[in-house]
Amino acid sequence: MCTMNRPLIFIMTGAALWGTIGWFVKHLNAYGFTPMEVVTLRVVTAAIVLSTYMIFAARQELKLKQFTDIKYFIGTGVFSIIFFNYCMFTAIELSTIPIATALLYTAPGFVLILSFLLFKEKLTSLKILSLFVTLIGAAFVAGVIPLQLEQLQWKAILFGLGSGFGYALYSIFSKFALQKYSSLSITTYTFICAAFTLIFFFPFQEKGQLLMDPTILFLAFGLGIIPTALAYIIYTYGLHHTAASTASILSTIEPVVATMIGVFLFSEAFSLIQFICMACIIGAVIIIQIDAKKQLTKELMITE
Repeated sequence: MCTMNRPLIFIMTGAALWGTIGWFVKHLNAYGFTPMEVVTLRVVTAAIVLSTYMIFAARQELKLKQFTDIKYFIGTGVFSIIFFNYCMFTAIELSTIPIATALLYTAPGFVLILSFLLFKEKLTSLKILSLFVTLIGAAFVAGVIPLQLEQLQWKAILFGLGSGFGYALYSIFSKFALQKYSSLSITTYTFICAAFTLIFFFPFQEKGQLLMDPTILFLAFGLGIIPTALAYIIYTYGLHHTAASTASILSTIEPVVATMIGVFLFSEAFSLIQFICMACIIGAVIIIQIDAKKQLTKELMITE
């Protein structure tokens, strides 16, 4: 029984580690790092750790099949990882960890829309329901329901939705890359491309001295290792031994962990409205995965 549950534990552990991002971001913000500088610290340290891991554990998977394949990783690294991290870290800075995380989880809704427009994927009744539930959840967290115009944080909302859109782009670009590469290879090259893009813009003259501080080094590498490299490695291991639909549902533990960190460690507000919002968005993710499982079952029955 332990062996059967092990992959599920790995998936939940990886997702829970993703939920700790806010803790590192809040502390680095307190030391004066801007959201984009925090993104740089995350992708550079993650690229170092993931590359080292791949060299020793899966060197063959680190080889590019064609140099032109780099275009996939520019998509996942620059247009997705850099953009969504910047938006998410800005949303955390402008609002709270629970709000930023809830808006990040609008990503499956964006994936549905983009997949319909780009890949002509069928919009089933369950997918439409999940999209509607996501919109309701986003409306609650934004303060549109119930209408509280004086409390609306437009910048935080826009950056939060931007993080969801950027995160969705990762799935879109990865769909092409997965035809040739493993998920771990894609993740590693994604962070390498992101690191090479941002490292030249980091203000070393201004912030270089701060990086000599052991506490900041711990936070920087902690951000690159715990909720990034380690989380992806653990989650990917679990994913290899579990159905993708099950993994996606289990990964909804991430916003729960992020919310607990925000509420209990940073004393951030968490109202009934925010709870309803999170329940709606997590529910939408589960609905999408139930629909995916139904569609797969239908396809298998037709094939047989």
